[in-house]
Amino acid sequence: MDATAPRVDAHHYVWQRARGDYGWLTPDLGPIFRDFALDDLKPQLVAARVGATVIVQAAPTVAETEFLLGVARGSGGMVRGVVGWADLAAPDAIRTLARLARDPLLKSIRPMPGLADPAWLARPDVGRALDALPRLGLRVDVMVTTRELPKLLDLLARNPELSVVIDHGAKPDIVGGAWEPWASLIADVAGHPRVRCKLSGLASEAGPDWTIDALSRYVDHLLACFGPQRLMWGSDWPIVERAGGYRRWLAASVALLAPLAEADRAAVFGGTARKFYGLE
Repeated sequence: MDATAPRVDAHHYVWQRARGDYGWLTPDLGPIFRDFALDDLKPQLVAARVGATVIVQAAPTVAETEFLLGVARGSGGMVRGVVGWADLAAPDAIRTLARLARDPLLKSIRPMPGLADPAWLARPDVGRALDALPRLGLRVDVMVTTRELPKLLDLLARNPELSVVIDHGAKPDIVGGAWEPWASLIADVAGHPRVRCKLSGLASEAGPDWTIDALSRYVDHLLACFGPQRLMWGSDWPIVERAGGYRRWLAASVALLAPLAEADRAAVFGGTARKFYGLE
């Protein structure tokens, strides 16, 4: 692994509120209740020595996925991958996925079940669509919490060929100091070799007054479970603006990963994402 290679930001968003499909984006979210474009992010990418990014869906519509693919095509090579959305329970889900997958910038699908139904991942109709992803050259990003990890384990047992990345370390309750059953369950999930995990979103889970010490136990556990070759760093921008901002999260991540060998740090800050998403 080339320790001098530019970093990869494996998880960020852009959105235009006028598009009308961001139902979760409400005024009470304060600093992120506005439009965010790639141009808003570019100065921070340059300062952070980020040379490639993966942009992630923020709305449960195919129209937003097509919008993000357009952003990626117009990014001058900065956005190397898109994590899109499709209704995996729809009767025409596989046809929709096949159409979207014709664009080589689409790398993965994030179902965005809303964390409302822990059994959602186990539905047969969803399972048929997930079965189709490997032959379409697609992966799956899963946004789950501790509550959904048992169903994710069932899914992994049924779909051994599926390439999966867990967003935000499965969102442990850091602000509440919770440890179990998250720690045991994420270790069980890491036992499946095709699973990767994103070192992203943890600042948001730690509350507005988070410290590096508060994060360290959780980051160390993810490193112990997955190893640096299966962890990838992401900013979670602009959500991270509610938790100290891009630069603070990056600085904390650098400090937390400082004990690793150079090659291992390079994996977390780019190599893992390049390999998993096929960014080159």
